[in-house]
Amino acid sequence: MTPRPASTPPEILFVEDNPGDIELVREALTGVAVHVSVVMDGEHALALLLGKGGERLGPRPDLVLLDLNLPVTEGKEILREIRRLECTVPVVVFTGSDAEEDVEEAYRLGANCYVVKPPDFEQYLSCVRRIVAFWIEIARFPARTSGA
Repeated sequence: MTPRPASTPPEILFVEDNPGDIELVREALTGVAVHVSVVMDGEHALALLLGKGGERLGPRPDLVLLDLNLPVTEGKEILREIRRLECTVPVVVFTGSDAEEDVEEAYRLGANCYVVKPPDFEQYLSCVRRIVAFWIEIARFPARTSGA
């Protein structure tokens, strides 16, 4: 796969079923040079990320923000499928659960990071901006291959 042209903004896939959280993430990233796609359930997330019959339904994201509690297909199952198919996109679990068993299982399933959504409005916005800044601007990844 050829590298993304410099003029094309990084692609973030936000997998979230709560309209309030969707609006908060959009607000946090207003003015940030990224494109955010939102899917509200796991089935659509898997179709977008992994496609059907080997073809993705959209561009491969540069980052996935993944809630754990989703309708149809849970976030843990999405994570399991992403890693089973060796998709190397970074996945940040961004969820309301601070349960230790969720943290442990998310990392075991291949999450790159686990972040509990802050309850405070300003902290929430700041947290999203810092996540995106790190994974999009600071972290470096190997060149993409056609299957990843």
